[in-house]
Amino acid sequence: MCYASHNQSESEVIPMAVPSQQPYLYTAEEFAAMQRDGWRAELIKGEVVAMPAAFTDHGRTAMRLSALAAVYVLDHQLGETYTAETGFLISRNPDTVRAPDFSFIQASRVTISVLGPSWGGVIPDLVAEVISSSDRANEIDQKVQMWLKAGVRVVWVAWPQTHIIQVYNPQAPVQLLRDGDVLSGGTVIPGFSVALSRIFG
Repeated sequence: MCYASHNQSESEVIPMAVPSQQPYLYTAEEFAAMQRDGWRAELIKGEVVAMPAAFTDHGRTAMRLSALAAVYVLDHQLGETYTAETGFLISRNPDTVRAPDFSFIQASRVTISVLGPSWGGVIPDLVAEVISSSDRANEIDQKVQMWLKAGVRVVWVAWPQTHIIQVYNPQAPVQLLRDGDVLSGGTVIPGFSVALSRIFG
């Protein structure tokens, strides 16, 4: 007696769940060794994120703010200042290397590693971020919180289109400055102050 087979035919394919592929997470050392052919990027939690070229309103504001603060710091020998695209390693596992539009490290915290060809090894005391029209609110907040969590004492966020600067620090509410107000270095850059009209023009 023959019995009909209830087994599936060889041609029948049973669908299988395929796990989603996780992105490769780069280390800061791998990121430093990359050939980027002139394109700007940051390393955010192990992922390389390309940064588009800034518009002129961004560049103009970043240049004015950086120049005014840097000249004051240099004249009073308060520490070291850094231009845009200078990277700082702010977290490990996964690694994050971010590059603010301006940064400052007080003289008492300047080490050999800060002066050498590396990601610095020291978290800045102050950073400034100039907002582009393409930036999203959640991305800006994420960036500010990363800096504060890493140990940055003050973050300046400048908005060229509205002539506003927000001042963040871990111990106080956000300070909102508008045209007619003065930006102060507080205890981080003692004695420094500049009218917003000089920054935004």
